[in-house]
Amino acid sequence: MNAPWKSGMPSGRDQFAAYLCDEASLDVLRPIAIEMGWQPEKCNKGGLRNAVQSLSITASPNILMVDLSESGDPLNDINALAEVCEPGTIVVAVGQVNDVRLYRDLIASGIHDYLLKPLSPGQVRDALSQAQAVFAAPKNADAATAKQHISTAVIGTRGGVGASTLATSLAWLFSADSRLPTALLDLDIHFGTGALSLDLEPGRGLTDAIENPSRIDGLFIERAMIRANDNLAILSAEAPINAPLMTDGAAFVQLEEEFRQAFEMTVIDMPRNMLINFPQLLGDVNVVVIVTELTLASARDSIRILSWLKSNAPHVKTIVVANKVQPGVAEISKADFEASIEARINLAIPYDIKAASNAAKLGQTFADANRSSKAGIAMRELARLVIGSFDGDEGVPAGKPSLLGKFDLKAMLPRKDKAKGAAAAATS
Repeated sequence: MNAPWKSGMPSGRDQFAAYLCDEASLDVLRPIAIEMGWQPEKCNKGGLRNAVQSLSITASPNILMVDLSESGDPLNDINALAEVCEPGTIVVAVGQVNDVRLYRDLIASGIHDYLLKPLSPGQVRDALSQAQAVFAAPKNADAATAKQHISTAVIGTRGGVGASTLATSLAWLFSADSRLPTALLDLDIHFGTGALSLDLEPGRGLTDAIENPSRIDGLFIERAMIRANDNLAILSAEAPINAPLMTDGAAFVQLEEEFRQAFEMTVIDMPRNMLINFPQLLGDVNVVVIVTELTLASARDSIRILSWLKSNAPHVKTIVVANKVQPGVAEISKADFEASIEARINLAIPYDIKAASNAAKLGQTFADANRSSKAGIAMRELARLVIGSFDGDEGVPAGKPSLLGKFDLKAMLPRKDKAKGAAAAATS
């Protein structure tokens, strides 16, 4: 929904208004409205369409009851209602369709409750009392308890350094070990291995999002993402290699925004070309994990990526990970590598080809299949580093409201952007 809020509206708001299609429902509602101290004249005849028309020229009430009975597409029509409601409006919907999926979708979109006709006095009284309590709840209490969200981008300095292995393992560890609702976004559109590493089919969710960014909302996320476990959902693709990527990046940014609403952690497997073509993707990223090998080429590209991050995303925390480390075999020693990139290596993960083969055979992430290996232990330490980056009093932004978030009372946490990363200069 892109239309702006209407301006110049009166500051006073009614406590309650209702728009119901039939007299029987109004007969049930009016005595309860009087009982709660509201004007019975605010119980209007007419459903959702009448509500939208009326509220487009007057301020919306604190609590709104609206009838969806005459709506052919309730979820879509609710969008028009959100356009004319003030932020914080509590909406109780009424309808005659007894469908669990509709109920879940309405609640997920931000509706407070859905009542099934024929209405009963007890049902209506309970719903309106709960809505009144939600509206009266202190706003600052919501801000204090709003969930944090950490968005982590994993970027490899070279192809084959193991960035995708680390991205999938991090996502799995956040979801399975830390039990945090996690989204994994694999932005290697043509050759991504996010779903493959978990023995899953990627589906068409990501390609559909790229082709139709306007469709991306909470319901789209729920239907398009593939579940790997109770807390991990994946959005990946295997686009035909004869189909070039045609996008301005708007779909990716919209996906990130929706992830912030639906999950506590986001892991983005971000190929270097995506970083170059769509720098806006790092706007809401909190942590960047740079995956490198101890080689001359990786040292050069680590310097370039660190320099780019310092100039274009100074708010991110940078974690440098040396992967596939083999003592005595590296082109460059750890000390020389750190001196070259003018930043320390935060974590070294040993090379273990047998463990990698074992994960592939089992159809599991590396960290899940090899929990007792030295490499697996190092990956769990990396997960702790990411989560530990935001322990304490450093606020993590909770993200923008979802498509129908105008009905919600959740406040955003304050954002404290701090310049992070190494002081490195690009080489020619």
